Amino acid sequence: MSEEETTAVPPELKDAPSGAVGDIDLDMLMDVPVTMTVEVGRKSLTIKELLSLTPGSVVSFDRSVTEPMDIMINGTLVARGEVVSADGKFGLRLVDVVSPKERLEQLG
Repeated sequence: MSEEETTAVPPELKDAPSGAVGDIDLDMLMDVPVTMTVEVGRKSLTIKELLSLTPGSVVSFDRSVTEPMDIMINGTLVARGEVVSADGKFGLRLVDVVSPKERLEQLG
């Protein structure tokens, strides 16, 4: 990597003492694929209710339409966002990003 190129490092790791991060080369992780999921809401159904669903059925979720959607990476909450239209497709505008410290706490 040239002197002009930089690697994004979370602020929490910038002030870490030398060796505290394990001297990990973050460039090795940049091409690792992850799965992004947007959660609209949750709903518990009985099997009877599930089997009674037909085209046109409306299922209401536990979340208001004004609440931001949860954005998950590999099952871990990383942000919340609002649904927008982007070039005729669904998109998300991030309204809140979970700090790296909080994300690590979710894993523990």
